[in-house]
Amino acid sequence: MAIIQQKISLKSYNTFGIDVLANKFIEVSSQIELKEVLEHNQDPLLILGGGSNILLIEDFKGLVLKNNFKGIELVNETENDVTLNVGGGETWHEFVLYCVNNGFAGIENLSLIPGNVGASPMQNIGAYGVEVKDVIKEVEAISLEDFSIRNFTNQECDFGYRTSIFKTTEKGNYFISSVTFKLSKQPLINTSYGAINSELEHRGIKNPTIKDVSEAVIAIRQSKLPNPSKIGNSGSFFKNPVVSKMVKDKILEKYIDVPNYEQSNGTFKIAAGWLIEQCGWKGKRIANYGVHDKQALVLVNYGGSTGKEIFDLSSDIIKSVENKFNITLEREVNII
Repeated sequence: MAIIQQKISLKSYNTFGIDVLANKFIEVSSQIELKEVLEHNQDPLLILGGGSNILLIEDFKGLVLKNNFKGIELVNETENDVTLNVGGGETWHEFVLYCVNNGFAGIENLSLIPGNVGASPMQNIGAYGVEVKDVIKEVEAISLEDFSIRNFTNQECDFGYRTSIFKTTEKGNYFISSVTFKLSKQPLINTSYGAINSELEHRGIKNPTIKDVSEAVIAIRQSKLPNPSKIGNSGSFFKNPVVSKMVKDKILEKYIDVPNYEQSNGTFKIAAGWLIEQCGWKGKRIANYGVHDKQALVLVNYGGSTGKEIFDLSSDIIKSVENKFNITLEREVNII
């Protein structure tokens, strides 16, 4: 059994690089270890994956449990598709590269998203016209009450925009041990987002493979988003707000260039980064933290700032967008 460590800095365990302490810390890699650690635990619990979607605003006065469940298992393979069971502690981008290199299509548009596989269904990660719900077959989760295993089907996960049952009705009730993906061996290339097409054209590629799409997405993300190993951040800090046609049309009356995307239910997704930029926040720096100069959706820690400072900055941004556009932004990042 792994040993519980005391008073451990979480700076290297969150991509914001916020230096707070965990009263207790342990990594687990099996159901047996999880049960041994938790069956007599009386402390508050924080389950940590890649630490890429959290903002730590104070020391955690309980037990931090790091998901270290590993492995990629081939469950089934046919002429057209492949089913893989992947440990929740696997690094997401490394899994994407594994699939791309083996010709398994469906998640190449999700290249370079930080975090671990176990977090991917929790927030239904998505980018460039693709959401992970489109390829998830089921999620294996361990009950934190009796340590039994439950397999959630895709439908039972109740996926929505950057959410799932694991962030709503079952929040805090389960530990995601693995995710089963069904991927295609007959790729349907998705270049519906203009940025991908532009990057492919720049590279002189007319008939892209999934590797070409993955490399294009990586190049785009690297050009727009800061590397967490150099500048602390959690990627997109806010969700893109979804509004009615009436609200969208009202904004268009004054701002004809507002990026908006019609949804299947007739609502419209507005680019949160654009809203924030219009309020003058893009590139704004306050001491050791601020808003990234290339992508206004990204809040950054230049080194030494606190989670509380970044949280307060996000609150100021929410207020200014609300005052200017009457739209309330929602944080995508979990506040701990």
